[in-house]
Amino acid sequence: MNNEYPLCFLGKGDRAKVSCLLSSGSIRRRLQDIGIIEGTEIECLHRSPAGDPVAYLIRGAVIALRREDSKAIMVY
Repeated sequence: MNNEYPLCFLGKGDRAKVSCLLSSGSIRRRLQDIGIIEGTEIECLHRSPAGDPVAYLIRGAVIALRREDSKAIMVY
């Protein structure tokens, strides 16, 4: 897909849809378990003062993700 970028670049109040996960192993499984799969819409709600972690709205739940993990989630 064109215009894909890592989730960590999403600005506060912006929304995007998941195109793919670049992670593997247990972290990939955890992300999938919380609903981060292809086509899921994610909204950036709040960044901590230091910028890490970031709170996202995912399938009706607020989830905080570290930058390290959100870099592996590609969105469009």
